Amino acid sequence: MKKTAIIFRKELKDTLRDRRTLVVMIVIPLLLFPILMSISTTIMVKQRKEAEVKELKLALIRNDNAAGFLDVLQKHEKIKLITDIPEKAMSDAIREERIDFGLVFAKNFDEVVASRAPGTVRFYLKSSRETDLTARRIRAIMDDFKENLLSARLDEMELDRQVFEVLAIDKHDIVTAKERIGEAIGGLLPYIFVIFCFVGAMYPAIDLAAGEKERGTIETLLASPATRMEIVLGKFGVVFLTGLFSAGMSILGLYIALQQTSGIPEDLLSALIKIIDIKSILMTFSLLIPLCIFFAAILLSISIFAHTFKEAQSIMTPMNILVIVPVFIGLFPGFKLTAVTALIPILNVSLATREIIAGGIKPLLLAEVFLSLMAIAFLSLLFCTRWFRKESVIFRAG
Repeated sequence: MKKTAIIFRKELKDTLRDRRTLVVMIVIPLLLFPILMSISTTIMVKQRKEAEVKELKLALIRNDNAAGFLDVLQKHEKIKLITDIPEKAMSDAIREERIDFGLVFAKNFDEVVASRAPGTVRFYLKSSRETDLTARRIRAIMDDFKENLLSARLDEMELDRQVFEVLAIDKHDIVTAKERIGEAIGGLLPYIFVIFCFVGAMYPAIDLAAGEKERGTIETLLASPATRMEIVLGKFGVVFLTGLFSAGMSILGLYIALQQTSGIPEDLLSALIKIIDIKSILMTFSLLIPLCIFFAAILLSISIFAHTFKEAQSIMTPMNILVIVPVFIGLFPGFKLTAVTALIPILNVSLATREIIAGGIKPLLLAEVFLSLMAIAFLSLLFCTRWFRKESVIFRAG
């Protein structure tokens, strides 16, 4: 173990001298969440404010009906009324951005409403995220107009509104706010953590095996008194540590982002901070430990097999997809942590993290996830050490 520790310290010093590794391991994961959170909240606040103050161009065709709609329209600001566009031209006008929305009242609107039936209004719009923000203002106008018509009809019939309320539902939702938000964002967080765990381990793994083979320094290390097992364990320890540290920095970056970001509604922000508590972080981090062992062993094995740094990089880079796919599957709402999914590597981390953040993880399933990850981590490490003993692999011709 003493020789392994010496090799570990030597490889760690060499790794920490590499600026690219430091950027991938510390800078990017630590700053990514604050930057993304700041940009996203800034854009959201800006879009919301622009939608509230933007002058909306509304094409209106009343067909000599709904005179009361004009009274309602006057109560709402920043609405430019356009009445010279025929209905058949509204779609093209919206696509050409000459108008934002179009409203067309049916020719028999007043007659139908007078007969106490619902009148028809066609609403023309081009649906998009930006349009959804401004469309709320038009819908608010229509809701006011609808409320006026309904009140007038009830007064005419001398009826109380409560006459139509035939059912009072007393809703008791047993899902807590933590569970609801955890279900929504819980699948996204492991997506980030697993990626940083993989990427953080990738570059040191490439440099400590394929890089040394390319530089011709691995022969010096093999000539030392250390055994092959001690050498591979020393290198493995560095790769594992960098991957785990990178994932830890991403978790820290997320916590900093939640503390420093402004613009998020206070109730949502407080709920998010409660979700990302110490217990949840420690449980999530414990799952990343065997996963980092698995990644470190596999990546180091590939790097030992590769003849050059470039070859190792070309093999490992497509593996990002193999890592992303199971995490992405975990985002689907239909997938839950069961006795079967708890055995699938990476997917089980995604599903377990979602359950942990939601606060509903079952101890037996969590134990199954952890044991399955430890088993596959042990097998991958065993494969890596045996792979390193083969001189046909270490001195493979390019």
